[in-house]
Amino acid sequence: MCTPVNRILGGRRYYSGAMVFSSPGRPVRLEAFGIVLREYMPRDEPDLLLAFADEEIARWNPGPPGPDAVAEFVRLRNDWSGNDHASWVMADASDRLVGSVSLHKIDVDQADAEVGYWVAPWARRKGHATAAVRAASRFGFGQLGLHRLQLYHAADNPGSCAVASAAGFVHEGTLRKSFRYADGVYHDEHLHGLLAADIGPSGAMRGEPGRADC
Repeated sequence: MCTPVNRILGGRRYYSGAMVFSSPGRPVRLEAFGIVLREYMPRDEPDLLLAFADEEIARWNPGPPGPDAVAEFVRLRNDWSGNDHASWVMADASDRLVGSVSLHKIDVDQADAEVGYWVAPWARRKGHATAAVRAASRFGFGQLGLHRLQLYHAADNPGSCAVASAAGFVHEGTLRKSFRYADGVYHDEHLHGLLAADIGPSGAMRGEPGRADC
């Protein structure tokens, strides 16, 4: 990989060369940590409608309303051609949708991205989200060449905090009133980060992950 030439612009350092490999045009199937990450299928649409009607998902990760909007959601999640996201269905051993995970806001210049996830109400507290975040993170580092992943969640959402910590993300701070969620309220958020250097050659974490006071 060539060494990019840096330049200073607007008080920050930017790089003229992209640091991220081009992503494939459609979802890559992953099987790791007891979970399957795959593309969205038309048969997933009824489960998506059920999930988006769930109170917790509607509060923290609202989805599009109505069957037509869900079909468009599926199409967009399966289209990776813009190199700005990598999104998957979390599926269990029966191949039923149990949640969603994505690497989004991929910045090819800075080689970083954000992680997002939710778990359907019929599949919670089984470790699916932690497994999916770990698998997606390793794909981001190993296949997309990312340097850093960051994960934000409302401080009032302890379940999401527990997933971040269990997946190896280090709590890096609290952002005050940083995001207005679907309830119309600006919530404090926890910021968690994970670096490619935090993961050893075998895929094991180096050291102990930091934990937030959730």
